[in-house]
Amino acid sequence: MKLAEAETKMQKAVESTQQAFNTIRTGRASTSLLDKVVVDYYGAQTSLKSLANINTPDSTTITVQPYDRSSLNLIEKAISLSDIGLTPNNDGSTIRLNIPPLTSERRKEFVKIAAKYAEEGKVSIRNIRRDVVDSIRKQEKNAEISEDEAKDLQDQIQKMTDKYINKVETLLAEKEKDITTV
Repeated sequence: MKLAEAETKMQKAVESTQQAFNTIRTGRASTSLLDKVVVDYYGAQTSLKSLANINTPDSTTITVQPYDRSSLNLIEKAISLSDIGLTPNNDGSTIRLNIPPLTSERRKEFVKIAAKYAEEGKVSIRNIRRDVVDSIRKQEKNAEISEDEAKDLQDQIQKMTDKYINKVETLLAEKEKDITTV
């Protein structure tokens, strides 16, 4: 595995972590809260985004308006069963989700969830580093590269790893600030 390829994978790991953070509630309505909601639509697992128009008319409400009205109850059920912790209100054509203010206990829970997502991102980055280092050692063993080149490459991949882990930690700090700000 080349360093450029490893850097691309590390960047994707950071982006994935950012997307996971977006699914955590901060007390403000955000359509990204519903990103992970999947609806059993005629036997197929379908993302909510592809079945409905999702809007935030104000800072405490999310509206979900299905393209196909017959899927309204399926969408309501999927939201109820999801782990976002919101109760859907169905008015016959639209589903409304009211975002209650977060309690300090709930905020602490969300900070823990964010930390878990950050740790998963860091583990992913470290796994990429491990794969590259293994590849470098294999090349060195097969005399494809010198010992000095192997050492330089390992130093480069370590610096890259540190850089991307710092990015994840920065994202985590921003998300924690978002969650704890009342």
